[in-house]
Amino acid sequence: MSSELLQAVEFLGREKGIERPIVISALEDAMAAAAKRVLHSQEAFVSHLDEESGEIGLAKIKKVVEGPEVENKLTEITLEEARKYSRECNVGDILEFPLEVTPKMGRIAAQQAKQVLTQKIREAEREIVYEEYKDRIGSIINGVVKRTEKRNVMVDIGRTEALLPYSEQCRGERFLQLDRIRGLIIDVRENTKGSQIVLSRAAPEFVAKLFETEVPEIYEGTVEIKNVVREAGERTKISVLSHDKDVDPIGACIGMRGMRVQAVTRELRGEKIDIIPYKEDLAEYVKAALAPATVSRVEIVDQARHRMEVIVPEDQISLTIGRRGQNIRLAGQLIGWDLDVKSESEKKQEVLDVMSGMMVSDEVEEEPAAEETEVQEEERPKSPEERKQEILEAMRALMGVKPEAGDEGEEDDG
Repeated sequence: MSSELLQAVEFLGREKGIERPIVISALEDAMAAAAKRVLHSQEAFVSHLDEESGEIGLAKIKKVVEGPEVENKLTEITLEEARKYSRECNVGDILEFPLEVTPKMGRIAAQQAKQVLTQKIREAEREIVYEEYKDRIGSIINGVVKRTEKRNVMVDIGRTEALLPYSEQCRGERFLQLDRIRGLIIDVRENTKGSQIVLSRAAPEFVAKLFETEVPEIYEGTVEIKNVVREAGERTKISVLSHDKDVDPIGACIGMRGMRVQAVTRELRGEKIDIIPYKEDLAEYVKAALAPATVSRVEIVDQARHRMEVIVPEDQISLTIGRRGQNIRLAGQLIGWDLDVKSESEKKQEVLDVMSGMMVSDEVEEEPAAEETEVQEEERPKSPEERKQEILEAMRALMGVKPEAGDEGEEDDG
């Protein structure tokens, strides 16, 4: 019987992947709980398993307290009384009093021991799973679809199950039982039912990790992913930068004959991916982010609020905005600015309206006042020629045109 118990401990440890000391501790707690049930006592018990003989010993335990009296004689003992059994004990120590006869376990006590053992094993499993996966947040894991519960997918990842919530699935994805899928670990939670691992396939970081898996230059740090934005299931924009002038970041991500980016696209089930070169120059970065649309120029409207205007040819308006505004929206998220698209004709009309308003203002200023007083030289109104020059300069600034040397009669002093 004793050898059978040790064999059971070994088997349980291997089956559950739990270390032998943890299994033995759980068994000892179960036997102590069963003894308390058999003896119908309010005393505290402890159990010890002899790993050589396989015999289980039981003992009552009492806590050493200071004072001439104790509050609970069943679980406490005074320091003076305790030192009759052990002279080296101090306040706070636990004394054990072995039972001379080990009580026989009946069916009810055995059932309780089984329940306690099962609970302890589950707690140990939960702790092991939590410790194993808590440091893997942000990494990709493979699994097999086990079942679907209210549009949430339960994924078997080996030791435990992971949850792929509906909110973390890509649009249009459908999973069948036994399908092999990959997901990004975004959270590891502990609850009463065990550790729960939460996966995501909709997070932008999932795409970044897929590229890191497929592109050695990214894994090694030669090519850096600066930012990733996506509308899961439809389109992703990813900006990359090379730290080696001899390595093309776009070419590294695409791979020979597009094999690398195609591998990522297959995993994302056909999602479109735009790979964009990161630029220090903000205007150039915006133009690259709006590809394949052609941008004429970019103008900052509000530096503090990060707002800018993008001027494009008439035939590029729809391409710049994209389907349901997707292209301009993702480009703005990638850059971190609010982008407002205007056609060249709209911008020209805006300039004409400004010029018209300024011309009307000049005509009003040129009308002589009925009772005009003498004005000091420093307060003299600007002449019509000066106002026209200001209008011309404003028009050039709005149109993005630099004045040529000698234009409008300006002399070159150089």
